[in-house]
Amino acid sequence: MPSWPIGKDVPYSALCEVFDEVSETRSRLLILKYMTRFFVDIIRHNPQELVYAVYLSLNRLGPEYEGKELGLGESILLKAIAQSTGREVKMLKADLQRLGDLGEVAVLSRGKQRTMFKPKPLTLRHVFKTLSELASITGSSSQAKKVDKINSLLVGCTDNQAKYLIRSCAGKLRIGLAEQTILPSLAQAFTIAEQKNNKLPSEEKLVRHIEIVKQVFSELPNYDRLIEAMLTHGVANLAEHCELTPGIPLKPMLAHPTKSLTEVLDRFENMMFTCEYKYDGERAQIHRTPAGQSFVYSRNSENLSQKYPDILSRIASFSAKDADGNPKAKSFVLDCEAVAWDRQAGKILPFQVLSTRKRKNTTDEEIAVQVCVFAFDLLYLNGEALTRKTLRERRALLYEHFEAQDGRFAFAVHSEGSNVNDIQEFLDASIVDACEGLMVKTLDRDASYEPSRRSRNWLKVKKDYLSGVGDSLDLVVIGGYIGKGKRTGWYGGYLLACYDEESEAYQAICKVGTGFSEENLKLFSETLQSHIISGPRSYYEWTDHPLVRPDVWFEPKLVFEIKAADLSLSPVHKAAYGHIDSEKGISLRFPRFLRLRDDKAPEQATNATQVADLFRAQNRHGDDKDKD
Repeated sequence: MPSWPIGKDVPYSALCEVFDEVSETRSRLLILKYMTRFFVDIIRHNPQELVYAVYLSLNRLGPEYEGKELGLGESILLKAIAQSTGREVKMLKADLQRLGDLGEVAVLSRGKQRTMFKPKPLTLRHVFKTLSELASITGSSSQAKKVDKINSLLVGCTDNQAKYLIRSCAGKLRIGLAEQTILPSLAQAFTIAEQKNNKLPSEEKLVRHIEIVKQVFSELPNYDRLIEAMLTHGVANLAEHCELTPGIPLKPMLAHPTKSLTEVLDRFENMMFTCEYKYDGERAQIHRTPAGQSFVYSRNSENLSQKYPDILSRIASFSAKDADGNPKAKSFVLDCEAVAWDRQAGKILPFQVLSTRKRKNTTDEEIAVQVCVFAFDLLYLNGEALTRKTLRERRALLYEHFEAQDGRFAFAVHSEGSNVNDIQEFLDASIVDACEGLMVKTLDRDASYEPSRRSRNWLKVKKDYLSGVGDSLDLVVIGGYIGKGKRTGWYGGYLLACYDEESEAYQAICKVGTGFSEENLKLFSETLQSHIISGPRSYYEWTDHPLVRPDVWFEPKLVFEIKAADLSLSPVHKAAYGHIDSEKGISLRFPRFLRLRDDKAPEQATNATQVADLFRAQNRHGDDKDKD
């Protein structure tokens, strides 16, 4: 039985009690159990409120691609806590310095507050709706209005509710709850709730239903649609009612790095494979709906339509025409790379040129950097999802239904070489043509498109992979070092971290001070001024050592792409701590800044498991560098 009256709104306290349970364990199985139990209660007694529970558990206000975010700054949350509890901001800052968590500061402050009457309990519905309203507040007096909204919720908080409410407002729950837990929890909850006579489903059925939910969500990442379909049709028939839909971006398929060309041949032994140019641009997923709407999305589902109005205006023209002059491709989803293009010279420009484009509110007249779209996959065409077709089939449909436009739309250059010499020649050609290297993909066997997965059926080969670390790393800036000499007035270096998905923590991995231009140093110093915090967050894992301790701490906002000579075990840095050595983390030797990854959120940075995998791969292939 649930801890609230059947048919009544689900109390926010019930969710916070589950959060308490989740935060007290690192066991994935226990977390799965707690969330499944909670979701079962809601499905059986208040099913219409399940979507609120899911979004609040994920700290979201809607589908990721809609871009609804809170992420309120430290100052506004301190003001709200101060006003709701009567404490001075100065005292709250001292508590924050000591506790490192605004949520804990809120609980402490509420505990010191005396109330004249018992507040009306908060409900999931009310909290979700109020947070949604909070996210939409803009314009004059917006800060004061936001403080008032937060206060209206804080007065209703009891026990630990203030902690989770403030963390939600800040944009991070920090309890180790992620999508990879929510999806199987939902699948199990619906499977259990569907059972008759309170019988438990078989393990086989649970596993099968989890896979169904994961697969469907990978193609249609929308919890409103997913939950509505499961409530109406159940899990077994979910795929018939939730399909890949133009206008709703799916997470792209990703490739594994490889350090040698012989590794490519070993992986694809007795298989047909293709090599494609790996373009140095921005991943762009291009959608055309049956109603004629067009969208451009990034690899992390951000709507880039305002950044690329020139692409947007041309999308309909990408289609080839039939004999009557009508477009062959009426609705589609293309996987592409948007690349800076020199129209006069007819050649690709570096990514750094593309990165100078404004991200929003760009008009055709303001565009200084022209782009060419290179299409390499087709995921949906005229009412049919193509993800389960082979790459050979998808490519044939791509070429049949679309046509190149000089300097505006093109197909990724590809080759079907089958030996090391062929691949090496094509790799060299890609570098001459201003590309990063090659993508190598299986054509027929195991050649379906796997959304959101880093698959070994796709391998990426860059020229600099063939020596040193097999891949660059995308790392989060968490601290800065005051510059000296020519760098006086700027930050001269940064403390970087990888992201640990299990603990939702940022783990220090290295300091970096090389590879920056003066423009970089100036831009990053200015950008980070608004993200300075008083001390390290409770979810920063680092060693307080003179070689590591930064002069300034930052909120996790910027992601840098970093290249290094190699990785080494470190008694000081905490990256992938315990993965390789029980008492050491991993650090980068001779790290060098390559570029800003403004297409990646901090949580999409290289994670601890990937760091450990790179370390293992480096050691495994340490003797193979000269074999190609």
